[in-house]
Amino acid sequence: MDPTCSSECIYNLIPSDLKEPPQPPRYISIFKATVKDDMQKAKTAMKTMGPAKVEVPSPKDFLKKHSKEKTLPPKKNFDRNVPKKPAVPLKTDHPVMGIQSGKNFINTNAADIIMGVAKKPKPIYVDKRTGDKHDLEPSGLVPKYINKKDYGVTPEYICKRNEEIKKAQEDYDRYIQENLKKAAMKRLSDEEREAVLQGLKKNWEEVHKEFQSLSVFIDSIPKKIRKQRLEEEMKQLEHDIGIIEKHKIIYIANK
Repeated sequence: MDPTCSSECIYNLIPSDLKEPPQPPRYISIFKATVKDDMQKAKTAMKTMGPAKVEVPSPKDFLKKHSKEKTLPPKKNFDRNVPKKPAVPLKTDHPVMGIQSGKNFINTNAADIIMGVAKKPKPIYVDKRTGDKHDLEPSGLVPKYINKKDYGVTPEYICKRNEEIKKAQEDYDRYIQENLKKAAMKRLSDEEREAVLQGLKKNWEEVHKEFQSLSVFIDSIPKKIRKQRLEEEMKQLEHDIGIIEKHKIIYIANK
């Protein structure tokens, strides 16, 4: 007996409906649509050789008052003495007939074209791949202003302003020099220097004597304040005496 046909065949024990395990769902980013739109916009903007350069409007070309109002033509004075136009011919008048010309217009036009100067095309430029044309001269791509006669020449109003500034600076310098002459430094003589030095030393001795007469115990705020004040005066006097003794020549400003 064939074992494949028997119900008790060992091959019948193996399940025949084996299924593959299900695949996990594929990850899709939530920013997929945004990135796709951005890439498409960038591609559209870069179809030409780089981004299209649009001329920025000048801030001086702003809308002015009454700029869009239509201006009327100037008023003309009526003159009665002006000759009138010729009258319309009557229906009975007949034009002159039979006049012919011996000129060969075909040969004349051909000769004019052959001997004439060729017309130069108007310069243009294209800013897009689709072929948008614009005039080249007002675009600013052609060096137009550097070929002018007055290019690089300082304007007259700037020269005048520079002269005014120079004149004002000279007047100010003259005023400063006059003030410096008025407030010139004066040199102290040896007698005046010695008198000032002796006066400072005398003041120091008086302050030092007052300082020596202070009490030994400084137990109150007024005593502390008085001591500090005397110490500061003595220190300042010592500093002034040292400067005068150090420098033999001293200048002072006239008041």
